[in-house]
Amino acid sequence: MVTTEIAEKIKRLEEKYAAMGQDLSSYLDGLLYADYLTYWDYIQLDVLLNLQHPRTPIPDESIFIIYHQITELYFKLVLKAIDQICLADQPTEEIFATQIKRINNYFRNLINSFEIMVDGMDKHQFLQFRMALLPASGFQSGQFRKIEICSTDLLNLVYESERPAVNTKDLKSVLEHIYWRKGATELATGKKTLTLRQFEAKYMNEFLELATKYEGRTMAATFAKLPKDAQQNLLPLLKEYDLNINVKWPLMHYKSAVRYLHKKPEDIAATGGTNWQQYLPPKNKRIVFFKDIWTDAELDDWGKNIVI
Repeated sequence: MVTTEIAEKIKRLEEKYAAMGQDLSSYLDGLLYADYLTYWDYIQLDVLLNLQHPRTPIPDESIFIIYHQITELYFKLVLKAIDQICLADQPTEEIFATQIKRINNYFRNLINSFEIMVDGMDKHQFLQFRMALLPASGFQSGQFRKIEICSTDLLNLVYESERPAVNTKDLKSVLEHIYWRKGATELATGKKTLTLRQFEAKYMNEFLELATKYEGRTMAATFAKLPKDAQQNLLPLLKEYDLNINVKWPLMHYKSAVRYLHKKPEDIAATGGTNWQQYLPPKNKRIVFFKDIWTDAELDDWGKNIVI
């Protein structure tokens, strides 16, 4: 028996497909013959479980690969949430709060789970398989750089001492001075590492396109357009966002680097040749997305008194 509700839905479906010049009955035939959807097909489980290709037979390399893949999936979720905030036709406090809560949850999970990287691998095994990864490095996460670009005015991603010399009207010029380009230089000579040269060749054009797309529409710019009462309500969420990305996340990487690479009398070099001792501690680079929401005292203590 066709109920009134089902008849109404059929009518709406006919209108939908007629607007596309299509016949509803053809789509109904497809439903008759289509197989039922399964969980493993829907999430492409077989593909997912076969995306790990270790370079060595050392068991703990799989931990390293899988954790980084999980991290990149979280970054993808973060970028989707940022899009919903910044590219909305009319951003509201509700949209901002909903999406930034999601982002903070994603980073909270990443930060809390990073102990998998800090203590979850055998140190001896790590120091063996890492040599097969040269010159690849977590530094080369393009998605993380995109999160930074979408979060704040591009000039805020330049070391403070270099900002006066930057042509702020030219985004390409600002990108030339972006802070992380100093983090993949050879300790002895100051020259760009192969890690950095590879990264720039792959992503710099994408970064410029993204910076252009988000100019005036970043998280910071969108927040500034909201009413004052909405800004006040969102302040704790925004502060957590800034701390998660610019303090806690790099601190976890520093903690991991110390565990595996710190060795007397001389530290072990990172796989990308990066000067991790100077680059990773957030107090050294003091990158802040939303400077206006912090007091001078908080900025002076940036990254110094956080316990994770």
